[in-house]
Amino acid sequence: MKLNPIPLALAGVLFAPAAWSADSGESALPEMTVTGTREGELLSETPATVDVVKDRTLRETRPTHPKDVLNQVPGVWISNLSGEGHSTAIRQPLTTSPVYLYLEDGIPTRSTGFFNHNALYEINVPQAGGIEVMKGPGSALYGSDAIGGTINVLTRTPPKSAEFEASAEAGAFGWKRALMSGGNAKGDDAWRASLNLTHTDGWQDDAGYDRQTGTTRWDRALGDDALLKTVLSFSKVDQQHVGKLSAGEFAATPRANNVPFSYRQVDALRLSTAYERETADTLISITPYFRDDSMEIIPNWSVSYDPSRYVTQNRSFGFLSKYRRDFQPLRARLIVGLDFDYSPGSRDEDSIRLDKLANAYGGTSYSLNTGVAPVKIYEYDVNYRGISPYVHGEASLTERLRVTAGLRYDDMQYDYTNRFNNGVAGATQGAPGPYPASGWYGHVASTTVGYSHWGPKLGATYAFSDALSGFASYSNSFRAPSEGQVFRGSRESTAPKAQAAAESLLDLRPVVVDNLELGLRGKSGRGLRYEASVYHMTKRDDIVSYIDPVTQGRTVVNAGKTLHRGIELGLGAPLARDWQLDVSLSYARHTYEEWVAAVNGQNIDYSGKEMEAAPRVIANTRLTYAPGYLNGGRVQLEWFRLGSYWLDAANTGKYGGHDLVNLRANYPFGKGMEVFGSISNLFDKRYAETADGTGAAPTYTAGLPRLAILGLQAKW
Repeated sequence: MKLNPIPLALAGVLFAPAAWSADSGESALPEMTVTGTREGELLSETPATVDVVKDRTLRETRPTHPKDVLNQVPGVWISNLSGEGHSTAIRQPLTTSPVYLYLEDGIPTRSTGFFNHNALYEINVPQAGGIEVMKGPGSALYGSDAIGGTINVLTRTPPKSAEFEASAEAGAFGWKRALMSGGNAKGDDAWRASLNLTHTDGWQDDAGYDRQTGTTRWDRALGDDALLKTVLSFSKVDQQHVGKLSAGEFAATPRANNVPFSYRQVDALRLSTAYERETADTLISITPYFRDDSMEIIPNWSVSYDPSRYVTQNRSFGFLSKYRRDFQPLRARLIVGLDFDYSPGSRDEDSIRLDKLANAYGGTSYSLNTGVAPVKIYEYDVNYRGISPYVHGEASLTERLRVTAGLRYDDMQYDYTNRFNNGVAGATQGAPGPYPASGWYGHVASTTVGYSHWGPKLGATYAFSDALSGFASYSNSFRAPSEGQVFRGSRESTAPKAQAAAESLLDLRPVVVDNLELGLRGKSGRGLRYEASVYHMTKRDDIVSYIDPVTQGRTVVNAGKTLHRGIELGLGAPLARDWQLDVSLSYARHTYEEWVAAVNGQNIDYSGKEMEAAPRVIANTRLTYAPGYLNGGRVQLEWFRLGSYWLDAANTGKYGGHDLVNLRANYPFGKGMEVFGSISNLFDKRYAETADGTGAAPTYTAGLPRLAILGLQAKW
């Protein structure tokens, strides 16, 4: 049989219909997924919870922030941290820690050592070809960071013939965005290029941002059984930050920005070329890649305890490779692979002096003290190297029962060169002045630090019928400490304490997680589709940064064990002709099982407490009306419910949660024309994107008020 390689490759890379999309008349659950093994496979034979946001959902929703589509996935909460920044909660409390793996077409967008919790703003999400969310620890094909979940953003496929589309939109608070995409196919080649230009003034003071993002994909057939897929992506983000507000400020002046000088400038570039050759029973895949990331920032979150300005840079050279062989007996499949990543990077950081002024609402405003020159506190190079062989096998023991097993070994190393003070170990003071206005920082001598981990995976799927299947799985994963956790010590009150803290970071161990999961997936002949999963995840040796409430000093330690348990439900059902209902719901409990940290000579024990920023309930309900007279248009009403959660590990106070209602509509007219609009936070509710602090002194990241956007799109 002679294969047509371009359609074959496109199907293997992107064959993933949507989960929890509100597409009337289409399935609400995916039939295929690509994230688990980096090629298309039946979801019914995947022993993991995988949800998919597809191309059509992205085109219709036109997200202004990744949370607009990802918060539709059961058990997912993405918060907006100003601009397009975000923090994530997937089977974990809301966190900026590296417990998630972000991919673009299966390739990590950053190396393990240089994790960025804002990774989605480095990707062209509104113009993607779909997003897959694999919850919990990943398969044997993925290593460090794949703990809470793996988010794989898929590039959009090239068209079969010449096409071009462009849209322009405008909205409240100076929102402006232009999206352009087009491509063509000729002979053995097909390509697509997309460009995203966005600007907003921001709804809070000094909170604007600009971004320029582009993606180019070129697919080339090599004979009848092989293909090259080259993807070039870039993002440039220039945004100002907004600080947290006191309870009084949150109630009276939510548009206030207490840190108007805080900013972030991001440049990200990724280039990869995937070679795939497939025969009747084998596939070989080799994907070399290059990444170049840099960020300059004055972080808003550290102004109260460690004000600084820093620049981080890293470049990555690596490859993903695998060989797959299928066997006729038992429909067996064997995959062996090797991943390699070499990422040289650096950090240059200055301590800055701030002036602060208390206001009438119980908050504090900060400003740069330009009379005190910045003082260098860190200057080092760190090269990350990771080598990871793995093996993955599958077999159908009966017609209905299919089992999988995998094993991955990760060997990782940091080669650290201290460029501060001629590489001599020791502590130095930041911007002059008494502690806590200033402080001391420790520096270790140039050294090498390594980590290794064996990660087993076991799973099984069972087809109860053509309409109902289930799965069970056990997976083990880990995450290595990031370079900032290992070599960037916290500010301390004395030189000896700073140096001791810096030296202790070299002893940090990887975080290890064990996950057990059960799930069901089903459908009926009337278009009803549903899924349910339960999980029990234990995380050991978690890396915790504890803030002392008196000195505001930070201590970073491996601190015991946490437990994460939950149930996730998803439902898609046609209610009547032209009406579609989609519901996602999760209920979870995240607790400290063993959590004792030594801080300033005292043991702080939170064992048995619920973890902070961990709502038990997350729900999303969407009602979509798409009658024939709208010519393919629709009106969608969305209700997002976030339950209450504790503000701090001591469980001294709670944020009460919130309900948000959003409205979206689009209407095609003429030839290739479409008008669209949306209203976020329809009832203009005051809410917090994040809340922390204590019951006596809570702080809030204020959420976006009502935002209306109107736009026009044309296709040729």
